[in-house]
Amino acid sequence: MAQMLSAVAMVGAASAASPIVTKSLVGVDAPASGITVVSRQDVRPDGASAVGDLTLSVSDLPMLSCHYIQKGLFFPAPDVPMASLVSLLMSSLSRALAIFPTLAGRLVTLPDDRVVIRCNDAGVEFRHAVAPNLSLDDFIVPDADVPTKLTKDLFPMDRTVSYDGHRRPLTSFQVTVLGDGAVFIGIVANHAVVDGTSFWHFFNTWAALCRGASPKLPDFRRSFFGESTAVLRFPGGVGPAVTFDADAPLRERVFHFSADAIRELKAITNRRPSGGQDAEVYGKMAHDRKNPEGLSAISSFQSLCGQIWLSVTRARQRLAPDATSTFRMAVNCRHRLRPAISPVYFGNAIQSAATTATVAELASNDLRWAAAKLNASLAAYDDGAIRRAAAAWQGAPRCFPLGNPDGAVITMGSSNRFPMYEGNDFGWGRPLAVRSGRANKFDGKMSAFPARAGDGSVDIEVCLAPDTMAALLRDSEFMQFVS
Repeated sequence: MAQMLSAVAMVGAASAASPIVTKSLVGVDAPASGITVVSRQDVRPDGASAVGDLTLSVSDLPMLSCHYIQKGLFFPAPDVPMASLVSLLMSSLSRALAIFPTLAGRLVTLPDDRVVIRCNDAGVEFRHAVAPNLSLDDFIVPDADVPTKLTKDLFPMDRTVSYDGHRRPLTSFQVTVLGDGAVFIGIVANHAVVDGTSFWHFFNTWAALCRGASPKLPDFRRSFFGESTAVLRFPGGVGPAVTFDADAPLRERVFHFSADAIRELKAITNRRPSGGQDAEVYGKMAHDRKNPEGLSAISSFQSLCGQIWLSVTRARQRLAPDATSTFRMAVNCRHRLRPAISPVYFGNAIQSAATTATVAELASNDLRWAAAKLNASLAAYDDGAIRRAAAAWQGAPRCFPLGNPDGAVITMGSSNRFPMYEGNDFGWGRPLAVRSGRANKFDGKMSAFPARAGDGSVDIEVCLAPDTMAALLRDSEFMQFVS
């Protein structure tokens, strides 16, 4: 706390030279949520960028049709004046943007249709909002749906499509102060510029600078897939729309799985069948040529995902037995490529690994079987698989078809390994909870978060059609693992 107080004093002394421009607010009305923006500032890097243009990679371009990422953290009430705290956050944000100039730039389409990030120091928007009639308890409600009518106003640029980064900031920030003093810090970032790994790298860096610590520098090199000549063309500069119905009715919950529950799931999935048909099926999967190393130990997270796959498919009661159920999982390519690319590579380095089974197969088999299918798919997703997928995309470029067109898809994003609590102390205490906005949400979209305890427990943010969510909550096999 002493470091933060010292930094606050420095901000007060140096604010006249800070690259921050305040916008006046006239006639601002409080939305129905009671969260009111009281000030807006343009924040620019505190030093000129030397990065220049960065071409969007084969992993970046498909994200142009996705919403901007919206993630943020609740913090305990700080014991410094709010005006000083906001000044500190903006000053440290300016320094962070100098380290990450891509986030302060804009997208530009060149005459040859290549889309680049122009690191031109155009800046970002920083909002200060207040919600005097709301408290942390209004947002973190046990055994209840996420109050999305409230959480959506914690983030600016709601449902902005990433292609719009041609004319809008690539990142935007909002700090909201609740009536009980708790603070929410929300970041909105263009998904064609960052994936989850890069998003949380930046969040950690901003926090480190705010509390006086040294950050990990990013790597902007774009050579890990080689020089791609593939382009996505948008005639007339009319960008893509999201590939799903953003207004379809949804229920959203955050399910907490304790470390003990996850250990139990892992023990179940790694207990080999002693005989019978299950043992035969399990053995065939273990020796599948697509998984040449054999079936390795099924991880805790794969075990949890196996249970989710079984339970959500069962809760989708209208699916025909011969329908194909697909479990898509975001795969971080950084450590899977050979040679591996830098863990601090700043951009998208993700693909989607799909595992399929019929509804009847999932209904007639157990958790071991479902988790083993996921394990085999991920074990086979190596350097060769990544490069084949990249080559296939270059042969037929398109935006990533995010969504659930047949009603039988589960898409697991984010990661319980991201440093959401670790490293995100801005100087007055560790985060209390993670929440997201309405971006990229549809029936079957899920996001994995580490739980705050840091003991291996996991929170899964689940978005489902209302009838499917109701059926899932009645599923005793699933709910026995939820706490």
